Amino acid sequence: MTDRNNFCGPRRGYHHGRLKDALLEAARSLVAERGPAGFTLTEAAKRVGVTAAAPYRHFADRNELMSELARRGFETFGQKLEQAWDNGQPDATSAMRRMGEAYLQFARAEPGLYSAMFGNVQALHTPTSGAAADRALAMIHHACAAVLRQYGAPDTGARDLALQVWAYSHGVAQLVLSGHFASAETDAQGLMRSGASNIVEMAVRKAVGQAQ
Repeated sequence: MTDRNNFCGPRRGYHHGRLKDALLEAARSLVAERGPAGFTLTEAAKRVGVTAAAPYRHFADRNELMSELARRGFETFGQKLEQAWDNGQPDATSAMRRMGEAYLQFARAEPGLYSAMFGNVQALHTPTSGAAADRALAMIHHACAAVLRQYGAPDTGARDLALQVWAYSHGVAQLVLSGHFASAETDAQGLMRSGASNIVEMAVRKAVGQAQ
């Protein structure tokens, strides 16, 4: 499980024996500032206060560091979604709405992690990072299947529905992180709720119609 204490804000230097965590924290901050491709391993080392050679004790290259950052991000993300789902209580629709809120809250609270997770699919090409992403996104699939069943629709379309909900949620999150929804007049959470609800409603209607 991810140690959230590893991602609780910028640090100066690092404690002995925690160079790996310090480098990941530096990368998280740099990604939040510059995007997933906006820094080098040497810059991460400089921010921690170690030599350019020091990161290679833990990471073969920058890609390996980004994969580990993405893995930790997806583990935390999955935990947040699972907590919001809360076993589908009191009903699947309400629980899925909470998941949408948790999705946007995570992106806002952890822009560096979120960008590392979704900014470059190459970061998910290792078995551990890819598995962490699959587990987190499986929560969305699980929720969609439960919502379809709640409305008496077959859950065979849950995968397509999950992809649509994910694509929409990611779009809203990216617009928020890019500053496009910075105006107080824009209710990003409300937009997330209404848009996802519309997608689910259309999917339910389609599934019920096909089943009749």
